[in-house]
Amino acid sequence: MDEVIQVTHWLSSITPRKKAKLFFFTTHADTPSPMVGSNDVDTHEETQLPLATTVALHNFKNIDEFLKKKVNTFSCYSVIENEITKTDYEYLRFYSACKYLDVVPPFLDLEKISAIQNKFEMTDEERDYRLLLDSADLVLEKVCDSLKPAGVSQMWTALRKDRNLIRGVKTIDIIGFFVGPNPTGIKECLFFFIVRFLQKADKINRVNTNRLERLIAQCDETSSCEEGKTIDFIIDSLRFYPTELYPFGFCLIMCVIEGRDGAMQEIEKTMEISRHLGMITHTEKNPTKETIELVKKELMKPKYQFYSSFTCWFMSHGDSNSMVLADGETIEREWFLTSFPDISTFQLKPKVFFMVSCRGANKFSLKGDEFEGQSATCDYYDIGSAPIRNRMLDITDSVRDISYVQPMMDTLVAYSTILDHLSGRANTHGSIYVDRACVLMSENISRGRSLTEILEHLSQHMHEILQETMDEDRIVYKQACHYDSFFRKTLKLPYTRHPKEDVHSAPQ
Repeated sequence: MDEVIQVTHWLSSITPRKKAKLFFFTTHADTPSPMVGSNDVDTHEETQLPLATTVALHNFKNIDEFLKKKVNTFSCYSVIENEITKTDYEYLRFYSACKYLDVVPPFLDLEKISAIQNKFEMTDEERDYRLLLDSADLVLEKVCDSLKPAGVSQMWTALRKDRNLIRGVKTIDIIGFFVGPNPTGIKECLFFFIVRFLQKADKINRVNTNRLERLIAQCDETSSCEEGKTIDFIIDSLRFYPTELYPFGFCLIMCVIEGRDGAMQEIEKTMEISRHLGMITHTEKNPTKETIELVKKELMKPKYQFYSSFTCWFMSHGDSNSMVLADGETIEREWFLTSFPDISTFQLKPKVFFMVSCRGANKFSLKGDEFEGQSATCDYYDIGSAPIRNRMLDITDSVRDISYVQPMMDTLVAYSTILDHLSGRANTHGSIYVDRACVLMSENISRGRSLTEILEHLSQHMHEILQETMDEDRIVYKQACHYDSFFRKTLKLPYTRHPKEDVHSAPQ
């Protein structure tokens, strides 16, 4: 069959709503630029104009032409070895979006997908198409699905009132002031136009969604929300870090085994819970400073930008300022913690560090006969209330900026003990903190708990456990864990274990 006929037949089989979503996922806002093979043409018109004309004319002609052009580009594309291009990213995004929406063209060359994945040095686990989907876009898709056409129209009206934001934007004028997005798929096109417009204007990104939340908050709940949804529910969905689908993130486990009884148990437990949570995991036993530098260099590779989060377990001996490595050398804890969050592939994504080591020799000792022989080796303002909100300081858009981010933002560091104190362990099972943390995370899958909720529960658990030193004094003591958070959103554990079975990926 002629390729033109195949493409036409393929497009005719896709519903308008799926076409709008395919366009949205394919024109992902954070595609790296400039890239090899990229020109200097402003992509704003390429991503905004088809959506604007579709809304204005109530037909999908321009989106169809965009998708045809993409298919033709991929058909003629020759994969260049050892050189990642902009087209490589676009090809992977297009394939994953088609797979997600169940509209994969039968004529799409999957061997090229495999060749591109080879260039990214993807493992078998990383060839799962779900890794290639952007979690932030999936959250925005759900927001769109929760709104009725009237709700999106109300968002559009509110946006048009911000004259400073829309001044001089031609695509805004194409759509007009009042829109009735009732034909199938037009609601999606208008919503995705609003989202991409705000992203291009540097008003929202995967973490900063306040400007979009404010537009949604201006909608009338009775006419704007789909059945069973509310304005609060929709806005709340934007206040979590986007970690949709599999994998939940990338997990790095570093564990010094030498001189640490039970260390292998620590590795097994952390590997098990990370996989149970749906993370792709890498383990480094007996790390040295050279190992750490090599891992940091590895994490800078382009493939890691597809991950939604980063988690690191570091388990070793230590003191108040440093951690002991396998070769006996030490590294400053602060140096370790500040060097990883600055890796560009994980910017604007949650980064969690579990630091499991002593931070000194002090103990919260318990004295008394009852402990002998016992051990287990400001006012609140509701900003959703209009009367109160009206009395608060008005922070205008002119004094807001989301372009520059302090490297430690979106990072959480969980410590097994407080400064200058011991971190207890059992002879056969290793760190008690690691054991309890893994148990609590495993128990709370499907309960909708956030990571910080679990860490607070973990703090309660740890401070109930009586431990005993292994020296001749046999002192009974308690351990207190804590965490420092620079999070700007809430990180929830997945509701269910992410399946790895029955995964349809490109041929190897």
